[in-house]
Amino acid sequence: MTTDSVPTTAPPAFRVRRWLLPSALAEELDPDPACPGGRPRRTARDWLVDFACFLCAVALGLLAADGLADEPGLSNAMAAADQWIGAAAVAAVWLRRRRPVELAVAMVPASFLSATAGGAALVSLFTLAVHRPFRYVAWMGGATIALQPLYFWLRPDPDLPYLGVVLFGTLLIGAAASWGMLARSKRQLLVSLRDRARHAETEARLRAEQAQRLAREAIAREMHDVLAHRLSLLSVHAGALEFRPDAPRAEVARAAGVIRESAHEALQDLREIIGVLRAGDSDDAGRPQPTLAALDTLVAESRRAGMRVTLDGRVTDPAAVPASAGRTAYRIAQETLTNARKHAPGAQVAVSVTGAPGDGLTVTVRNTPPDGEAPPVPGSGQGLIGLAERTALAGGTLTHGPTADGGFEVRAWLPWG
Repeated sequence: MTTDSVPTTAPPAFRVRRWLLPSALAEELDPDPACPGGRPRRTARDWLVDFACFLCAVALGLLAADGLADEPGLSNAMAAADQWIGAAAVAAVWLRRRRPVELAVAMVPASFLSATAGGAALVSLFTLAVHRPFRYVAWMGGATIALQPLYFWLRPDPDLPYLGVVLFGTLLIGAAASWGMLARSKRQLLVSLRDRARHAETEARLRAEQAQRLAREAIAREMHDVLAHRLSLLSVHAGALEFRPDAPRAEVARAAGVIRESAHEALQDLREIIGVLRAGDSDDAGRPQPTLAALDTLVAESRRAGMRVTLDGRVTDPAAVPASAGRTAYRIAQETLTNARKHAPGAQVAVSVTGAPGDGLTVTVRNTPPDGEAPPVPGSGQGLIGLAERTALAGGTLTHGPTADGGFEVRAWLPWG
């Protein structure tokens, strides 16, 4: 299990290529810290597109102005007014990013009154389709298309038939609107993909943090299960020596031997747990995980420490017990024996393990009332809580509480098959 830190923020993905994107899109994908909350600065691409739109409006306006001389019934004053309106409309193209809706509204009457404003009207409709939802495009485009038959009826083209020129103008308006909506959909797709990537990065970070938290909890449980048993032996025998300094020499020597052995085993367990952490996998590194067969060794160790413990094992096929159930049963017995040693010194402890495939595995640890008084041993109070969590993770149930005769009982059921 590794506890490497996970970066909390993703590196910006478009900072190097920001000048290639439209300013609005670049601001959504990668906000510029230089202008927080304000209008995004124009990128190089914005300037190129703006110049291209301006030149397009100028070119279409010049083409329309060249045809004014051939338009029948158009006076010089009307032609001059047409060109002045067209020039103002072309100049207004530079406002297309700041005021797309207002520009499109103004271009509807301007394009109806002036032929040279037609290019600017197409640019404004394209800009509206890029920056605003479809309903704006539908209103402005529909109004412009509705005025086309009236416009060409009042100002017919000398070279093209009436229906042909109306159809051609409608197709130009539809093409400009469609092109703008296509550009808008591509922008929205890029933003959506970026949002999905950010959400995926956030979910991955949360999963990594959860894995780290679960790993820490597993380490804490393992430290408690392994070391609490050893250290409780140290505390009990050291307390006995403190309260009975005049004990027989043989008893003092036996207690000192248990203390030395328990301290050595605690250091060995701690070294192995640290090795597990360094190896990064608690199941494959360090010492082997305990199984149900290790209960005999655990009970024998408790007896050597002076406890009165009996073990009743009635499992039909111990070799067939799942590894997770056997390990959980061992940890339950280990923790309850540690608690009995600390809180019920001198009591008789009975450990019972029964079960069969399909019926589950039942572990019962019961102790009689304590025999006399003993020096208090501090405890964290989390042992039974940890056992309940461990049992629940294994799919079983755990109950505990005092018995009628003043003792204490812990009973757990674990699934098997």
